[in-house]
Amino acid sequence: MRTEHRALAALLTAAAVSLPLHAQTAPDTVLDTVTVSPAPRAGEFARVSDAVVRVTRNGVVRVRAGVYREPTILVKQPLTLVGDSGAVLDGEGQRELMVVGADSVTIRGMTFRNTGTSQATDRAALRLVEAAGCLIEYNRFENTLFGIYLQRASACLVRHNTLKGMAGSQTVTGNGLHSWSSRDVVFEDNVIDGHRDGIYFEFTVGGVARRNVSQHSRRYGLHFMFSDSCRYEDNTFLSNESGVAVMYAKHVRMTGNRFTKNRGSAAYGVLLKEISDSELRNNQFVDNSVGLHLEGANRNRIVDNDFVRNGWGVRVMADAQDNVLRGNAFSGNVFDVGTNSRLNYSTFTGNWWDRYRGYDLDRNGLGDVPHRPVRLFALLVEQSPTALTLVRSLLVDMLDIAERVVPTLTPETLRDDSPLMRAPRALP
Repeated sequence: MRTEHRALAALLTAAAVSLPLHAQTAPDTVLDTVTVSPAPRAGEFARVSDAVVRVTRNGVVRVRAGVYREPTILVKQPLTLVGDSGAVLDGEGQRELMVVGADSVTIRGMTFRNTGTSQATDRAALRLVEAAGCLIEYNRFENTLFGIYLQRASACLVRHNTLKGMAGSQTVTGNGLHSWSSRDVVFEDNVIDGHRDGIYFEFTVGGVARRNVSQHSRRYGLHFMFSDSCRYEDNTFLSNESGVAVMYAKHVRMTGNRFTKNRGSAAYGVLLKEISDSELRNNQFVDNSVGLHLEGANRNRIVDNDFVRNGWGVRVMADAQDNVLRGNAFSGNVFDVGTNSRLNYSTFTGNWWDRYRGYDLDRNGLGDVPHRPVRLFALLVEQSPTALTLVRSLLVDMLDIAERVVPTLTPETLRDDSPLMRAPRALP
């Protein structure tokens, strides 16, 4: 994180601790269960901020249906806050709604709405600061800058939440699920729509994102930087403006994910940049501008993935080394593989290519002649992108035929010596 971001994070932490609340001093009586209602009866409270300081440690705050407009709520002790259907915290476009600064807090069933935008701070609907063992589930977030922000948190579970971002470009929107300088946090079964980045892990260790749907992001469906030993499993990333970016990390596992319809001049199913010793397995890359882009990515295993109907299935830059691509299926891509060099330092072996025209005389399921997946025209497009307008022309078909007969310009080292004769599984 840049220096100014560190300073901002420290400022936000200090602000969260000093947020003004009614009844910050100990009240005369505390209760195991308290109720908040817009029309309170005897023993009930009109404001959530009053209730969270009157409940016992590990007590329950129940919020009745209604719209609550009050200063930012600070939770400073373990408790469970449960909202009835229609219980809404409304920031009136001016503030964060709730800051949790305690361990073992559960927030369930609430609607968080209208934080408003800010160019000075990462304003969040729900922020967890140095909290551990918290559970955030079955909440709705509507028209919020940042949805759920974990700041130096640990062992927290965020699941079954629905988040809808603010209208506008990526410069005036924030992230849906954001983890900064945290560890062992889990995001699962959430639906994130229309944020700048749907899910953002930064300086996070041991994080897990699984079975989430991240769609229509103004930038990345998943943005991931400086976060080691994290896992992404069975997520769907759909129609995000720049796709997914995974950068500057090691020991990352991405399995069973679906990257679909991430289109644009700088859009990727997945961009791997400066990633090492990681694995992508059993993922589907369907209908993206670029399915998978490797840049400065080293010693990664890319195994049993499907690359279907993309512009480029895989792009491997010259600075990507010692990667192994095995058991993958390539079908219907404009270019199966692209590169910016005639040299290749990664290994393609045992993949299935719908363009392979070889034979299998010994019937062992592997082609008897190598397959060179880089089209000559793909190299020309790397040098002159405007040439892409000719992709369906007869001239390009003739270039492909000539290069197949006498391969002289495509990378000699970029080939699959054991191509599969049949698709290894049903393709999407």
